[in-house]
Amino acid sequence: MTALDTVTAPAVTRPASPSRGLLLAMLRLHRTALLFWLGLVAVAAGALLWAMGPGADAAWAEYTDLGCDRPPTNLGCDMPGPANSRYETAVAVGLGLLRLLPLLTGAWAGGALIGRELENGTAQLAWTQSVSPARWLAAKLAVPALLLVTGTLTLTLLHRVLWSSDRSLISAMRWREWHDDGVFEINGTVAAAEALAALAVGVLVGLLLRRTLPALGVAVLAVVSLVYVADELRPRLWPVRTAVTSLDDGTPGIDGMIVETGALNASGARVPIPSCSGEPGCDARNGITHYFADYHPASHFWPLQLMETGLLLAVAALAAATAFVLLRRRTGAAV
Repeated sequence: MTALDTVTAPAVTRPASPSRGLLLAMLRLHRTALLFWLGLVAVAAGALLWAMGPGADAAWAEYTDLGCDRPPTNLGCDMPGPANSRYETAVAVGLGLLRLLPLLTGAWAGGALIGRELENGTAQLAWTQSVSPARWLAAKLAVPALLLVTGTLTLTLLHRVLWSSDRSLISAMRWREWHDDGVFEINGTVAAAEALAALAVGVLVGLLLRRTLPALGVAVLAVVSLVYVADELRPRLWPVRTAVTSLDDGTPGIDGMIVETGALNASGARVPIPSCSGEPGCDARNGITHYFADYHPASHFWPLQLMETGLLLAVAALAAATAFVLLRRRTGAAV
């Protein structure tokens, strides 16, 4: 047998996985959004890292140089100097960028991620390239969700380190409380849940409208409404504590999230505090016997976090499931 008699088998090339091809195509198509997200995380993380390091050191040094860490404090202690202003600006950048995330996510998901591809026919083309509509939609949800959760949790961990390491400065200046909007979200799991809910809602809106600009606008309105409702429901997601004080002690001084304040009459009924303008004995003459305040102490942080996170994840799951059902009805047996 000679070499000419030897039959050389052709090289076998393994076809690319449809899932891998879909992932690469998606990253290439939305590379601008990916770079924007990485840049946003980098800027927010850099601001928080600077704040917890040289920013906090300079702010505290300025505060102590004014003698504000020792009683009695002077009026100048209520007006932060340049170092304190720079520190607050850095923290505000980190908080502000993360607070914008649900709005940006919903707008992008409704407009560019889904609406534009349906309007331009890119999605329909993908469905003819060995990619089912269900797999296409799953990739549209899973890949951004992974990136959003990873980046958001990174910023959450950085802010929690900042929050715990700069307690002296935060407590002295009374700038932020644990229940303030922005602080509450970024210090726990709510920020990531808001991003996932915004993504799912935006995807659903994009499938419903199938046009870029209308989907973008409606998705923004839907996400704004969702965040507003979540903020309004937050104090009611966990049982409150009630503080009651006598008329001599005055209204309760609460260090926490105040939900409701008022007065109690002799029968124990809750009534508004009369407008007495500081007139002595006015409350007693109006039948007031005590004051009350419903509030959440700092120990309610995690119960409130987990309840709101569960609510937002439920919205995300419902929106995603509705999107799959809608896609199946429109594509029929192709799903």
